[in-house]
Amino acid sequence: MMRLQAQAQALGRNSYYQDTAHPAPAHPPLTGSVRADVCVVGAGLAGLSAALELARRGMKVVVLEAVRVGWGASGRNGGQALAGYASDMGPFEQQIGLAAARTAWDMSREAVRLMRKRIAEHAIDCGWNAGALSVAVTPKKARALRQWVDTMQERYGASHLQWLDAGATRAQVASERYCAGVMDPEGGHLHPLNYTLGLARAAVDLGVVIHEDSEVRGVASGAASGQAGGFGRGGRLAAAAPLDVRTDGGGRACVRTAQGEVRCDAVLLAGNANLGAVAPQLARRIMPVGTYIMATEPLGRARAERLIPSRAAVCDTQFVLDYYRLSDDDRLLFGGRVSYSTVSPQDLPATMRRGMLRVFPQLGDVAVTHAWGGFVDITMNRAPDFGRLAPDIYYLQGFSGHGLALTGLAGQLAAEAIAGQAERFDLFARLQHRPFPGGDLLRTPALVLGMLWYRLRDLF
Repeated sequence: MMRLQAQAQALGRNSYYQDTAHPAPAHPPLTGSVRADVCVVGAGLAGLSAALELARRGMKVVVLEAVRVGWGASGRNGGQALAGYASDMGPFEQQIGLAAARTAWDMSREAVRLMRKRIAEHAIDCGWNAGALSVAVTPKKARALRQWVDTMQERYGASHLQWLDAGATRAQVASERYCAGVMDPEGGHLHPLNYTLGLARAAVDLGVVIHEDSEVRGVASGAASGQAGGFGRGGRLAAAAPLDVRTDGGGRACVRTAQGEVRCDAVLLAGNANLGAVAPQLARRIMPVGTYIMATEPLGRARAERLIPSRAAVCDTQFVLDYYRLSDDDRLLFGGRVSYSTVSPQDLPATMRRGMLRVFPQLGDVAVTHAWGGFVDITMNRAPDFGRLAPDIYYLQGFSGHGLALTGLAGQLAAEAIAGQAERFDLFARLQHRPFPGGDLLRTPALVLGMLWYRLRDLF
């Protein structure tokens, strides 16, 4: 946990998003003992979305953040807001059936609409641009992409997806690398850190209290001992020191930091890859994966729009994919390198630049001004992992690099469940997730070997 945080801190030092973020207030660390209806762990998009929805319902909400608002993946990602899931719909159909899978697909489209609604409702200045384009690198990938479009249109009613042949794709992206594509006019892209900071401002305006520099050391359930599978003595999940919540007299849950504690009726764990030892039974079901992005110097409006005339977000369909978009100040933001070993490239700007030139060789004279990265949490089947660790402890994790829009909906679903309307949340909770093989020592090497196989498949 501490090693990942240190790596993430170093990777975030040259972030374009940090350099162009709107001013935001600092939130003081938690000190002493406070009470709340709900304690949310993690001030990223999922946690802030839940806090916002809970506050709308009149609940007192405290958000605990280990570093600062948007410090994790929420403030570092590629900025692409997409419907669907990293896993596609296979795990949903296999585990919960076609009807429920259709509902899940519709909710993923709802997630993008919810994002746009919140941007408008709270006047969040985050540079929203509509349009998301998926592109195929090889004829084989193009056939698979066409089959996916046909399936989504026939089985899921996705008539808004627009198929593009090779010529139409190259009219959208000035690269000879692609031979087909699909445009989703409902998707889009934005400045993720400014969006996250805007959600935090909206939540505070509704009475949510945020504490930064407040790393959680332990979480305890207020439920009776033995009600929560996998819990230790006294309903304890993990703690720096034993917690006996029964002395509270009301059976309240307790969340403890180095300097304080929150006693509450419900807890939402929304720290994803940064939860660490707080919930080890969750950590075994996700793997932190390093992802990296670079920003060019400003290209000028004309040159930028020769690259992507529609200014849509673009990603290819490789297993280890490239994704990119234009910023409001006409830079190309290009992502594409991942590290399954959590060891980051030594010369990140040069590494990312080589990937960019593979797609856009005409940018050989363009300088790289920023290169940064962070960690996302992936699950074995790439489907999201939502559920409960106890009747009063909920969690959201496993967005698998596809969470910019989905995190917002996930927070709303968790808020609904905490408020007693759990049907939509429980649709996702029905999905089963396995721990990564290999245990604490071997699971990372095993994943690296497995990903090598998929990299080789991308070549053909």
